[in-house]
Amino acid sequence: MGTLLTGVFASDALGLFSGQDSIQIGHQVGVQAIGAFSALIYTVIVTFVILKIVGAVTALRVSAEEETEGLDLVLHNERGYDL
Repeated sequence: MGTLLTGVFASDALGLFSGQDSIQIGHQVGVQAIGAFSALIYTVIVTFVILKIVGAVTALRVSAEEETEGLDLVLHNERGYDL
């Protein structure tokens, strides 16, 4: 939301917050929306690629048995809770 509001505060219609002489609020908010959407798409793609690379090298999840037994005991050989 803050990324889109940057377009509002950069508009010359606000005077004090301005610094720009010819930018309209609608246009600048549109530019900010395109930038935010581009960052979202880039992040999704890069995260997917990184997860595929890491998944090819090592397991991303533990087995169901290890999960049932408890990861604190399986991975660290200690109990998290004494119940």
